[in-house]
Amino acid sequence: MFQLRSLHNLLISPQLPSLVNLTINAVQHRNRFSFCSFGVTNFNTLKSVTSVSGFGLPFRVNGIGRSSRFLFAVPEKKSKRKKSVKAVAVRGKDKKDASSSESVDKNVESEKSSLSEEIKSDKQDSKINNVKKTKKKPPSKKKDVKTSAAIDSIDPSKAVGEEVSKKSPSKGKKKTNVKESLAVSTSKEIQDGSASTRSKKKDVNSSQVDLEKPLGNFTGKPLYPPMGKSVMVVESATKAKVIQRYLGDLYEVLPSYGHVRDLAARSGSVRPDDDFSMVWEVPPSAWTQLKSINLALSGAENLIIASDPDREGEAIAWHIIEMLHQQGALRDNVFLARVVFHEITEQSIKTALQAPREIDVNLVHAYLARRALDYLIGFNISPLLWRKLPGCQSAGRVQSAALSLICDREMEIDQFKPKEYWTMEAKFDRKERISNKDVTFRGRLTHFDSNKLTQFSITSDGEARDIEGKVNSAEFQVISMKKNKVRSNPPTPYITSTLQQDAGNKLKFSASQTMKIAQKLYEGVELSNGKAVGLITYMRTDGFHISDEAVANIRSLIIERYGQNFVAQSPPKYFKKVKNAQEAHEAIRPTDIRYLPSMLAGVLDEESLKLYTLIWSRTVSCQMEPAILEKIQVDIGNADKSIMLRSASSRVEFPGYQAVFTDIVTEAGQDRDSDGSDHDLAFEVLNSLKTEDLLHLVETEVSQHHTQPPPRYSEASLVKKLEELGIGRPSTYASTLRVLQDRKYVTVKSRVLSPEFRGRMVSAFLSHHFSEVTDYSFTADMETELDNVSAGITKWKGLLGDYWTRFKSYCERTSNVHIHQVEKMLEKKFADYLFGSLPDKSRECPSCNEGTLIFKVSRFGAGYFIGCDQHPRCKYIAKTLYGNDDDDDDDEEDTPKQNTMIEEPKLLGFKSANEKILLKSGPYGIYVQLGEDRKGYPPKRRPVPYVKDMDSVTLEDALVLLQYPLTLGKHPEDGHPVELKVAKDGYSIRHGRENARVPKVKM
Repeated sequence: MFQLRSLHNLLISPQLPSLVNLTINAVQHRNRFSFCSFGVTNFNTLKSVTSVSGFGLPFRVNGIGRSSRFLFAVPEKKSKRKKSVKAVAVRGKDKKDASSSESVDKNVESEKSSLSEEIKSDKQDSKINNVKKTKKKPPSKKKDVKTSAAIDSIDPSKAVGEEVSKKSPSKGKKKTNVKESLAVSTSKEIQDGSASTRSKKKDVNSSQVDLEKPLGNFTGKPLYPPMGKSVMVVESATKAKVIQRYLGDLYEVLPSYGHVRDLAARSGSVRPDDDFSMVWEVPPSAWTQLKSINLALSGAENLIIASDPDREGEAIAWHIIEMLHQQGALRDNVFLARVVFHEITEQSIKTALQAPREIDVNLVHAYLARRALDYLIGFNISPLLWRKLPGCQSAGRVQSAALSLICDREMEIDQFKPKEYWTMEAKFDRKERISNKDVTFRGRLTHFDSNKLTQFSITSDGEARDIEGKVNSAEFQVISMKKNKVRSNPPTPYITSTLQQDAGNKLKFSASQTMKIAQKLYEGVELSNGKAVGLITYMRTDGFHISDEAVANIRSLIIERYGQNFVAQSPPKYFKKVKNAQEAHEAIRPTDIRYLPSMLAGVLDEESLKLYTLIWSRTVSCQMEPAILEKIQVDIGNADKSIMLRSASSRVEFPGYQAVFTDIVTEAGQDRDSDGSDHDLAFEVLNSLKTEDLLHLVETEVSQHHTQPPPRYSEASLVKKLEELGIGRPSTYASTLRVLQDRKYVTVKSRVLSPEFRGRMVSAFLSHHFSEVTDYSFTADMETELDNVSAGITKWKGLLGDYWTRFKSYCERTSNVHIHQVEKMLEKKFADYLFGSLPDKSRECPSCNEGTLIFKVSRFGAGYFIGCDQHPRCKYIAKTLYGNDDDDDDDEEDTPKQNTMIEEPKLLGFKSANEKILLKSGPYGIYVQLGEDRKGYPPKRRPVPYVKDMDSVTLEDALVLLQYPLTLGKHPEDGHPVELKVAKDGYSIRHGRENARVPKVKM
């Protein structure tokens, strides 16, 4: 039995015999790091039974690799195959009976040679032979190809970890032309014939799948009423539960929980030199969902993909179908269908089932283009950031533009110079009172000495007092009066951005909080009568239109509740006025307008009720008549009109749409202003005046003011700005803001976004070296191009190719920039911030009196400091940045955090006469190093797990750590080594490309 368990304050000794029998006591006396207990009497017994209790190991079985719980038995096999191809997932479109594993087993032998020949052909003929070619083996040595086909069920022990899309082999020797297509890649591992040598791994690019060809047997026939069993896949469990109640037993509704696969989170997953082929990975949790779908398809006639009605939803549908195809789960007699709906109501679902369609390939292309573009930016800029600005993480395409907006605003605030100005107001009363009522009113000075005043006409206290004296000595009367009526139009219905803005301004919700609550309202809640229903339509939209049926219901409610004169004469039509509006979906509205907010007070929680009330009120108001306001303006002056003041007020003549916001049914979610009685009183006073009425000056008041810098962005105002510029999409706003905060580029205080200096450095670096990435118009234009891909106007690979050519040149130039150049650039840009707090603002070194204080990047961590330029002769440091400013939670000791301390290496001792063993503090923790840093000869380094205090690490500890990784043995099936590794967050087991963390048990 092979057992692994991690114990606190222990470390496995690297001196493991071939027959491992290591216990706690064997290492307790000499090691203090956390790992423990191996009990393997004979590693070869793993060939018959291999089990690990309590955690999963990503061991490969039968030559095909993916992460699994490893809680199964593997029978011993006596195969002597010398070569194996691993992680190849070939879509079996030519197989007649893909559901039968027996038929596949019969064809394995016949497929060996054809697949081997295909691999050779790919190496010679395709564009994707970027890996080095190996010498051809003599014809006498045969290659055996090992494949896996999980047909009846997606078995984790046989499933493929890296998904491959491969074009069908051409007949004879003809080559197949590849059109605009989706590319993914395969990982092939070829094991050498010698048992003593380690297997050689090669990333071999695969051929490509042409999405212009059918993905399966799509049906256009109505799927409701049901004619047989159907399986429907939606994105969430809540949505699946609600829809299942609507459709009955002939439909089985299952959740996919979002994407079932994504780009592998490592370098090389998008390959521009290979026609932008991509490497996909399936997360462990997704295999459970795929297996559930596969099992449900047994006996089913239709597979219905009902993911969200946007690009992401279309991509999810495509991924699911591709995965099921690769696993052979889709039989020839199973029909596919893609359905979309914008609200989760019984009628909407059934209507959508009557109009199924195929996968929209253009939307999938747009998704792939966006995903590849964001990946290329992130995985190419990130390494440069790590090298040039230690401690700074990657910044994506949209996040960089948003960060640039925030940092540019901060620069405006820093450079702002306030100006002084003065204003004057006067309080008047009628000389002849008709009644005892208070008829005082206030007026603002607009003209003096017959000149119209501007904001900066009065700029000093002396000027203000001089004018005040002349005003106090004058006699005033009503010069003129003006009345007019204005119409206040109702607001537009909510889209994603305006909902986030209003929820932030009125309810104090963050963007992510708003979207989380809206998602819950969309997916459905159970009402008091036991009926489950989605309360609002799809919440990620930039379209303003509302369906005719919904408009009719809203107008009917307005007539019933407020009266005929409150409903708009004809239904208003709203259109988008900002850049890059897709308007593919309806506006956000209640699915049934007759679910009044007051009816849901006992059903929804407080936050959900507030947001629903906001949406309900806005939806009703947009179909109502405008409010009519009556305004009055009174001009007051002296006899020669050289001094003029103005007073104005207004009142509501007809409330129109504003009646909704004072309705008792919306009381729970409103953030009301004052009741307006003060406005009405002021209006009545002004309305009682007549031209040439004499007035009594009661008092005057002069006020000093200073111009204010532009305000920092709030989440709501930043979303509004991004929308105006056409940057991002409705679905990206909340995640963009969250990423900026998670990376500590931006902090939120009192709902205001303030950039951290780390964020300002990143923005300055990108603006200086990657100006195109942070350019607002470029990001907006890219959204336009992606929309063109969605419409089928632009080819997605052509778009990527044009961008990659330019972006690659930026990366090449920036890689040659020395870190000293980056320091000088940042020092010049942020000189006031960096040196403004120094005593007397002097940059002369107070220690040596010779050097100059400069901005430096620490060599020993993620910190920055202001120090003497005579280092190392003078080691004076005036100021450190990011020494301890991150909020570390001591109780979260299992979570590795970036180390920001500036500490020099500690010499622990020597391994040999000249080999130093150093203890260092890096951006991601403490590590030991063998030897000094030498250009072109990277020294051996190993992280020190679970230790925060550098003083507690000894030379003996370092010698143990430097012997990792340890080879525990070879896997019984493929012969690949199984290794024990040490990492910053503990220990892990590695087999091939797969890693599994060894859980820690505290003692």
